[in-house]
Amino acid sequence: MSGDPAMSTTLIVHASIVTAEEVITNGWLLMQGGRIERIGRMEDGLPEGTKSLERIDAQGGWLVPGFVDVHVHGGAGHDFMDADQAGLDEITRFHANHGTTSILATSLTASRDELTEVLRRVAEYRSRPMPHAQVVGVHFEGPFINPKWKGAQNPDYILPPQKEWLAEWVREFPGLIKIQTLAPESEGALEYIEQLARNGIVPSCGHTDASYDEVIAAADRGLRHAVHTFNAMKPLHHREPGTVGAVLTDDRIMAEVISDGHHVHAGAIKLIARAKGPDKVILVTDAMAAAGMPDGDNYDLGGLPVVMKCGVARLKESGNLAGSTLTMISAFRHMVRAVGVSVSDASKMASGNPARQIGIDRETGSLQAGKRADVLLLDADLELKQVWIGGKRHTEE
Repeated sequence: MSGDPAMSTTLIVHASIVTAEEVITNGWLLMQGGRIERIGRMEDGLPEGTKSLERIDAQGGWLVPGFVDVHVHGGAGHDFMDADQAGLDEITRFHANHGTTSILATSLTASRDELTEVLRRVAEYRSRPMPHAQVVGVHFEGPFINPKWKGAQNPDYILPPQKEWLAEWVREFPGLIKIQTLAPESEGALEYIEQLARNGIVPSCGHTDASYDEVIAAADRGLRHAVHTFNAMKPLHHREPGTVGAVLTDDRIMAEVISDGHHVHAGAIKLIARAKGPDKVILVTDAMAAAGMPDGDNYDLGGLPVVMKCGVARLKESGNLAGSTLTMISAFRHMVRAVGVSVSDASKMASGNPARQIGIDRETGSLQAGKRADVLLLDADLELKQVWIGGKRHTEE
């Protein structure tokens, strides 16, 4: 075998393996050359040629696909808005240690030049082998949002959609932007949504005061995603269902949720899960730089001062929630323990659905022979025991 750990062969036995189709109890999974080679059942015997391999005994624990976080601003004291290459390593290292194997570098509302610089730095980072969670693209959250629902976004940079900006970004950084979040009621938003869709970018609603009818009209033009459902959007009312009502009832729209016990009550998450079904919910962290850091008042988000107390980040001035300090493994566990979804459905929400939404599901997002070996080993209590990214065992160092 090659000495390259990314090309090594790993056999995991006695695991409950969550595939896209079923849960294989007492199964085995073989990783080779950075890919999932085969999956089988212990009762049917192990694959030929693996007798001499060192085996990892899952002891009845779970194997699930690596998490795909499509909405994350930073972590470990760094923010995607200004992180250099070393900072990007720290963000991706931190989130990989908590089960994220693919990540979208998510921006904040900022100037055109600052957003272009995010694309430049991410493109440069992706041009070389990435040692931790794989940065698979960029999620632009803003700046084309509604100031009424700005949340923790900087109001100085909010403006209507600018089609020429998008044309330049697509020309200079083709395929890099995967999602862009905007307010569908903004002037020119419907045409901008069409432009996003034509360029293979998922149009998303968020930080919006859009009515039910405005969201449906946007979905008719290509809107397919909603960021942090319930947070920073027009709420549900029985005579005006609002943004939330449209997101919950339109099957064309995938619904993100921040499952941390702070942003959305577990009962409201149950409503999302029941309304959308297991194939239309996406777990995200919305994590900011303070994730993984101690409490304090020395943080900022998009240039706005942030205070973190008991792990909850809020803007110093307004008290608005300022992103989160959530990790994907914690979001996953909260869905199972507090919300009551099955492990297999939580896995879809944390891995399969986001991978499908941004078009990387042929490569990752589920445990299937031929796909990249992005694999998590959890014990029976859903505590994370080990992470493999492209077949390489990830260490916390």
